Formats: sequence, C-alpha cells, structure tokens
Amino acid sequence: MKIRSLTPDDIPAAAALLRRAAEDFILHESTPEGAAAFLAQQGEEAMRGFLAQGFVYHVAEIDGELAGFVAMRQRSHLYSLYVDSRFHRRGIARKLWETAREAALGPGHPGAFTVNSSNHALPFYASLGFVPTAPTQDGIVRYNPMRLVLADPALVDPA
Repeated sequence: MKIRSLTPDDIPAAAALLRRAAEDFILHESTPEGAAAFLAQQGEEAMRGFLAQGFVYHVAEIDGELAGFVAMRQRSHLYSLYVDSRFHRRGIARKLWETAREAALGPGHPGAFTVNSSNHALPFYASLGFVPTAPTQDGIVRYNPMRLVLADPALVDPA
C-alpha cells in the first residue's frame, strides 16, 4: 500500500469511491432528497472546490488502484475518510487517519480533532479515541459529532 497526496487526476476515482461507500453505508438512513443533496455536495466538482479551498487530501493506492482517501479541513476537522469495501479490514482507514493527523499537527495546532461520523463508522472512530459530543444529528444525512483530544503532549506542538 502506498499513501500519497491526492492529485487532481485522482478526483474522479475518489468521487466514485465516495459515492459507492455512501450508497452502501450511509444513504440508506436518509430521505431520497437528503441522499441526492449529499451526493451533489460530495461529487467531483465539490472535491475540486475543497482542494482549492485548502482541504488536505491523501489517497491509499494498492497495485495502482485508489483504495481509499482522507480529507482534512483547517487541520482539525476530519472531513472525509472512505475506503473501498473491497479493501476493508486491512488497516487502510487507520493508516489514512494517521497520515492525515501527522500532516495536520504542527505549529499552533491545539491537539484536537473533530469528525461527523456516520452510524456505520462509529466503532472505527471510537477505536481511534474519538468520543461523541452530541446525540445523532439529522441533517441531509444522519451523523454523530465526535471529538478527539490527543493525550500525548509530545504529539502536539506547544506553539
């Protein structure tokens, strides 16, 4: 497995992966209108916009195929983390998170991260140390606000 920065050429594959994962694990809890809105807000055009806004993306490649990706907003919000279901249970999501976390930490970082988890991903985020900060929310999709505060001060730059 190779973890690297996302390039614009990766966006079609990443958007397709997101769509498949959302259909398999998230959108069944949404209204048809909510599902359509979510997919519209997460497609190729949106991803290009997020990249232009400074979101930091990393991808996982296996044998030249995009197996997953992660996106961070403002160095503190885990915006997206998806792994193609064919590659589940191989540690890819954890490695993507670790890569995104390390890239985000640095001068001025408070050592805290947030994520809006799907119900499906709750156990994974809990295994990373994220804890719920509010009950499940009903937006265009259902999500669970969560927060992680790093306990190891060596992982946080005091500046």
